[in-house]
Amino acid sequence: MQLPRWVWVGAVTLACIAGMVNVTGYLGFEHLAVSHLTGTTSLLGAALADGDWRSVRHLWAILIAFSLGAMLSGLIIQDSALRLGRRYGAALALESALLLAAVPLFSSQPLNGALLAAMACGLQNAMVTTYSGAIVRTTHLSGMFTDLGIGLGHLIRGKPLPMRRLTLSGLIITGFLGGGVLGTWLFRALHYHALLIPAALTGLTGLGYAGYRHWTLVREARRVP
Repeated sequence: MQLPRWVWVGAVTLACIAGMVNVTGYLGFEHLAVSHLTGTTSLLGAALADGDWRSVRHLWAILIAFSLGAMLSGLIIQDSALRLGRRYGAALALESALLLAAVPLFSSQPLNGALLAAMACGLQNAMVTTYSGAIVRTTHLSGMFTDLGIGLGHLIRGKPLPMRRLTLSGLIITGFLGGGVLGTWLFRALHYHALLIPAALTGLTGLGYAGYRHWTLVREARRVP
């Protein structure tokens, strides 16, 4: 099955946004990632072992905020399958609002700003999960690199390559990396106001999705006799 164009465009755009948000959080608040939790959980283990309770509080808060964002996605979209017609526009609007609210907080209360950014990433990551067997994760890349490695193993063994999944993984990796580069430039020029760019892009993506969804539904309605 061929992936619809809106899936390709949306996945790459959201990966770029996540890359920008994550690098802003990393550069701006204690070098902590806000778009994925593996490293944060490892740091939490080290902090617990060292009895560094200040870090424990901060790290737990990031983990909880990300999970709360995913919970919001579950409340809004109520489905684990990526498909046209779901309320992605509402979820993207909320993500945009969270990023906008994080900008002033980063300047006055950096931890709270990082929590809102992590919540936005959790919301985004849970929003797009699976589509026709292709796992879609836009805020971290472990699964994407794993898929590429599996594909390379299949190629060496002469097995058929899952080109759809590999292409999508490569595009998401490229989008996230590009977002990290762009986010770094923006942070050095605008500091925390760099988050205004991914906030605007998230809002525009939501509007674009809403427009595409409306156009598709109208076209399908016209086909019905």
